[in-house]
Amino acid sequence: QLQLVESGGTLVQPGGSLRLSCAVAGFKMANFAMGWLRQAPGKEREGVAYITRNGGSTNYADTVKGRFTISRDNANNMVVLQMNNLKPEDTGVYYCAKSLRNLWSLSVSEYDYWGQGTQVTVSS
Repeated sequence: QLQLVESGGTLVQPGGSLRLSCAVAGFKMANFAMGWLRQAPGKEREGVAYITRNGGSTNYADTVKGRFTISRDNANNMVVLQMNNLKPEDTGVYYCAKSLRNLWSLSVSEYDYWGQGTQVTVSS
């Protein structure tokens, strides 16, 4: 059974950092690109970070570029999102997601599985 389990979300002050982790099971993660999606209160889910199958290339939404870093460990079936200089507008539920077709895309429609999500709240 395919599983993605996110962790690491919490309340953090503006300017702070968080490290989100995603444990993957039930499929060979090395065969798929992976991403992180987020959903802010009252807004649609959006893609924020993408990483290719071998981790050699990454892509970010303009709103997080330079502040977020996605990485992966295929040997241990883990995906990580390092978030620095957090802003209140980064508040939302963050989801680790499996790419549907390994396309270079942050579109939510290009991801077919995600976990339950982890809540990130950026507030003073």
